[in-house]
Amino acid sequence: MCRYWISRWDVACWPSCRVWGRKISSMDDRTRPIGRRPMDAGGKSVVGRQEWDVDKFGSTLFEQTGECVFIIGMDLHYLAANHRALQLLGYEEHELVGMSVSEVMTMEELLEQKPAGEDQANIYERILKRKDGVLVPVEVSASLVSDQSGVPVYIQSIVRDITERKAGEKLLKRNSQILSVISEATARLFRSSNLHSRIPEVLESLGHALETFCCVLFEVDSFSGSPEVRVRYRWLEQDAGSFDIEKAIEPFVGRIVLSPGTVFSEKAAGGTGEIASYSFLAIPVQGTLGSWGYLGLFDRENALAWLPADIDTIQTAANLIGAALQRIQYEETIRLNDSRNRAIVDALPDLLIRVNTDGVILDYSTNPDHALYIHRDIISGKKLSETWPAEIVERILGSENKDAFLTPHWVEGFQLPFSSSVYESRLHPVNPQEALIIVRDITDMINLNEMKTDFINRASHELRTPLTAVILMADLIQQGGTKEELEEYWRTMRNELNRQKNLIDRLLMAGRLESGMVKLEALPLDMLPVLQDSIQAVKPIANKKRVELKLEVSSGEVQILGDKGALEQVFINLINNATKFSPEGSTVQIAVAQTDENVDISIEDQGMGIAPEALSHLFEKFYRAKNVTIAEIPGSGIGLYIVKSIIEELGGRIEVKSELNKGTTFIIHLRPAKN
Repeated sequence: MCRYWISRWDVACWPSCRVWGRKISSMDDRTRPIGRRPMDAGGKSVVGRQEWDVDKFGSTLFEQTGECVFIIGMDLHYLAANHRALQLLGYEEHELVGMSVSEVMTMEELLEQKPAGEDQANIYERILKRKDGVLVPVEVSASLVSDQSGVPVYIQSIVRDITERKAGEKLLKRNSQILSVISEATARLFRSSNLHSRIPEVLESLGHALETFCCVLFEVDSFSGSPEVRVRYRWLEQDAGSFDIEKAIEPFVGRIVLSPGTVFSEKAAGGTGEIASYSFLAIPVQGTLGSWGYLGLFDRENALAWLPADIDTIQTAANLIGAALQRIQYEETIRLNDSRNRAIVDALPDLLIRVNTDGVILDYSTNPDHALYIHRDIISGKKLSETWPAEIVERILGSENKDAFLTPHWVEGFQLPFSSSVYESRLHPVNPQEALIIVRDITDMINLNEMKTDFINRASHELRTPLTAVILMADLIQQGGTKEELEEYWRTMRNELNRQKNLIDRLLMAGRLESGMVKLEALPLDMLPVLQDSIQAVKPIANKKRVELKLEVSSGEVQILGDKGALEQVFINLINNATKFSPEGSTVQIAVAQTDENVDISIEDQGMGIAPEALSHLFEKFYRAKNVTIAEIPGSGIGLYIVKSIIEELGGRIEVKSELNKGTTFIIHLRPAKN
């Protein structure tokens, strides 16, 4: 094996050389020349490939460096390369030495390079061609090396394989596109009044983002004799219009029925229509389309080279589409129920009033528990205006029905003096002389709509904020930077994605608690480790705000009945809230007191406090106090709802005491474990 040009002394003698951006100092008394070049009769140096005396150069650093190093003559032919460089291109040493650089790098790319000056190094991204013809993306640092008299001797080129980096950049870009589609789809689906038309649009956006030619929502009916594929929504590229989706899914039906998880085929032979062969991915859509709803993706050949991270992202999209489909089912159910209720009015739990054109009450029927209940014998024969305000009665009967009941009439959002509820009335003519008025309490519906609107706006904002940060970090990573900068970009990206994941987890937990799917088992356990672990989890946030988390206990062990994981979630939420609302430099006090009947854990902060009118709503789902909203402190309004639900599931209770601008104290009462 030949020894090459680098040693500790040799490096120092290159006055104009930079290695990856670091200039190498010029010669001093301890350095020696890289080697005298042969001189011709006229005193001019002569350097050629045949005269490259490798024995004059140390080979240790040359061979052991982690980079690929090439030595190129001034005639742009390779003079030498270390072992890593030979491995990169797939050549043997004797094959590469003497080869023109143009055989590895295209001349167009060579001409694009500006020559390295006397005091600069140049870093380029280029494509090199291996011996086997495979193209390799690389980062190249080229430096011109001169002798002591300043005459250029050779070019030193340090090459780094950036194949993995390029693949990562492509993956980040695709994931950013997918996440952007998910964010936009959330807004479109949950704000649209016609979801049937929106879902194909979302499938099209998702298909373009994933670079597939077909994106469908389908279900498999496995209760019939043979499983049957039914496509509910579809999107196809124009040039794949004759692609038979049902037939393409059939080869995978058995796997889908037997294993209702993610089904992936790298390549399926015997495609249909213009598609000779295709790859297929099916992801379950949770909670919709019965038990076997799937999001199906098709691509040509075996282009679907999915990674686990891709599938997780697509699963998120599938779940959002599933939520939209669930909404469609709910809306269709509501419309059907409204139709039935109009036909069978006497089965409604509403107030039914039959009146004539003079406004005289002919019949008055409602449940005795109804807020407007009056026995029909007492009120029948009286005018409705004698019981209700005249202006409301006029609105209910309608001016167009003054002489005869001709058209239905609907009044929304009125209140009566003796009730705090909000009502709507629907007048349905029975005949020209009589009409049936259905009076319905819509207070809960109004509150629900307000909560839904507020939640959609807040959830969209909370979901979009980390997505925006992730896209920004992806762009910064793509632009490159120092190692420390890239690590900071990755750390920020992970934090924002974890923030989004925590919000989604809370939404799912709230849904499970509301549906009764969460069943907690209260077992004896020591309360102190739970509190210590919860404090430790919040400590990084507290340290950043210089908030002290102080735990006070009266004894070394406090036995309670509870669930460790659920209680950790409770106390992390409460301690985190106390830290979030506390001013810098303050203290959050966590105290444990034990009695014969209860174990009381109090969490006290010195924050902004809660207004008295907000205390009664504090544990409602999606509720946030006005002073918190004005201060623009982030949050979903779900945390305290989950906290209260868990505590009550464990047989405990929670109370809150607060004073504006002085602080808030939450007290959790848990059952002690009996010896």
